[in-house]
Amino acid sequence: MARNKVLLVEDERSVRFGIRNFLIGRDYDVIEAENLKDGEEAFRLQRPDIALLDYSLPDGNALDILPRLKASDPSIPVIILTGHGSIDLAVRAIKEGAEQFLTKPVQMQTLLVIIERLLDNQRVRQRDQARTSSESVQARTGAVNPFIGGSDTIRRFQAEVERIVGADRPVLILGETGTGKSVLASWLHRNGPRSNEAFVDLNCAGLAKEFVETELFGHEKGAFTGAVAAKTGLLEVAHRGVLFLDEIGDVDIQVQPKLLKVLEEKRFRRMGDVRDRVVDVQLIAATHQDLSVAIREKRFRSDLYYRINTLPLAIPSLRDRPSDIPAIAQFFVDQFGAEKAAAHIEIETMAIKALQEYHWPGNVRELKNVIERGVLLGDRKHLTVRDLRFESEGGSSPPPGFPPNMTLDEVERWYVEHVLREENGRVEAASRRLGIPRSSLYQKIKKWDLAVSRS
Repeated sequence: MARNKVLLVEDERSVRFGIRNFLIGRDYDVIEAENLKDGEEAFRLQRPDIALLDYSLPDGNALDILPRLKASDPSIPVIILTGHGSIDLAVRAIKEGAEQFLTKPVQMQTLLVIIERLLDNQRVRQRDQARTSSESVQARTGAVNPFIGGSDTIRRFQAEVERIVGADRPVLILGETGTGKSVLASWLHRNGPRSNEAFVDLNCAGLAKEFVETELFGHEKGAFTGAVAAKTGLLEVAHRGVLFLDEIGDVDIQVQPKLLKVLEEKRFRRMGDVRDRVVDVQLIAATHQDLSVAIREKRFRSDLYYRINTLPLAIPSLRDRPSDIPAIAQFFVDQFGAEKAAAHIEIETMAIKALQEYHWPGNVRELKNVIERGVLLGDRKHLTVRDLRFESEGGSSPPPGFPPNMTLDEVERWYVEHVLREENGRVEAASRRLGIPRSSLYQKIKKWDLAVSRS
């Protein structure tokens, strides 16, 4: 990740060089200017992380441009330096928006402490803004491990992810719905070079062009009907951090060139604005779509695809690693059991077998839902086959172990017997599950000579 940038506006060469060399030696990049005009231009074009302004300059004083700098980007802290300090001048500077007012000659270590404190405060504010600007993925997923299990499949995938986690480049996460793309994005942020910075996410699925554009880039007051105030876009909120775009394949084709410009030039323009803004973000994108098909159908730009596909990661589906299902299921059982204030809940062997035999079209997300239902509706000690209610694209699915190649009459008998067995022979409970009157179920029991409970 790029180093923090300091804009230093100072006309005395000796002072400027001294501060510049000190900060460069502390891993800061320094942008230099000798007057207000050049300093204001550098502030707008290069977006420093903090600005140091000498009060008295050849073309005016720092208070002349301070309101304009704060109007341009109020998040950038400004420190004013002066050789002739006074309480009245310091009060004026603070009222105009300066964070600090220091008298020269400045003690370098004192200046360094102030810069670091202001940057830390800025980072905290940006994280808070990230949490309020979007429903944070990390708030939804927490610090979940995306590599639960011991199969060769997940271990190979983990090794692949760990090889690229330190690279500050765009990442494209591919995978079926429910495989945990957002969980992986959150893990990449926590373990990557920008872990101390903001993490901002936007799910683009089904969003209109205008909504995506204003959310990402922001807008100026009056940019369109209803824009009664300026809006900061998520790109600015994510500055120096990570921007996660889930379902990027749904981004409107007209918005894609603007996103490409951000990746290639680190510049963008708010809606209704006439000047570019600088931003430094790492993009993590995700999709369940085949983007090569979207490119052929002219729904996705090939140049954007090649730019975001720098580091592709394909998450394996749950059915490709059935041996991991017991560990993942137990993780969710423990999680929901704790919420229910239950002691350790054991997953019975037949329930494990049923979980491993199911085809999981919804992957880990569906497994989580099945386990949550089972824990909340079951007892406090065991999770059994009877507690599992599976889903599928059609709204229902055959129970695990369903024998193929049977006649309709054989299927009916098998299923009635299966439900009776799960309900321990209780006719009333079985009839409710089957959706038929008890009298009808008794007729079938008599017809097929099935076992029922004596009670």
